[in-house]
Amino acid sequence: MQKDQEFVEFVVKALVDHPEEVRTERNIDEMGVLIALHLNPEDMGKVIGRDGQTAKALRTLLRVVGAKSRARVNLKIVEPEGGMRGGKASHTAPSAADMDDFKL
Repeated sequence: MQKDQEFVEFVVKALVDHPEEVRTERNIDEMGVLIALHLNPEDMGKVIGRDGQTAKALRTLLRVVGAKSRARVNLKIVEPEGGMRGGKASHTAPSAADMDDFKL
């Protein structure tokens, strides 16, 4: 495992409630290094943070780690199956019939 990948796992495991489910994949192509982060769906909010600030900070630090080895390193947070945006959302928007109950 490379230093950049170890760094991501170390930091993320310290943030989440399910560190045993944190795993990373490291891919190299012409654009640089891409680290894909997989984690428990319940931990997504902790890793992303309010308005994405935690994820942004993690990406910034990861670029610094990559700069030491002259590599461009990016982080992709993989949305788990059944995530809020995956089409299987646990909530739905109210229908027009439901809105009739909320007339002013």
